[in-house]
Amino acid sequence: MDMSNLQPAAGATKNDNFRRGRGHGSGNGKTAGKGHKGQKARSGAPRIGFEGGQMPLYRRIPKRGFKNRNHKDIIAINVSALERFDNGTEINEETLLANGVIKKVCDGVKILGGGELTKKLTVSGCMVSEGAKAKIEAAGGKVTEE
Repeated sequence: MDMSNLQPAAGATKNDNFRRGRGHGSGNGKTAGKGHKGQKARSGAPRIGFEGGQMPLYRRIPKRGFKNRNHKDIIAINVSALERFDNGTEINEETLLANGVIKKVCDGVKILGGGELTKKLTVSGCMVSEGAKAKIEAAGGKVTEE
């Protein structure tokens, strides 16, 4: 069994080109699966969610929350994540991305003060908290803010 042998179970898929309303012999003739009379049997039947003129459920339920269009997606990492780099390394968004510390570059990266740091690193092009800045400089590193 491999990916090239996979197929859906018998009866799990239906053919979309089935011809409805083509006589009794087809098994789906006369009313073509719409039953007898009524609004849903006619052409121009109401859209999904229509409740006969009553205020529909999706309009009765209040909207929740707020989406700020000026929101910035900042990725937060701790100084302990910088421990994987060698001494004297220049840390920026590109080196963090290349070494798998972050998965993608969004609107910015902020380094927070969680954990310990023993390496001497130079951090540039990232936001740095006060605690993280103190730990980086205590380890002999340097923070340049742009």
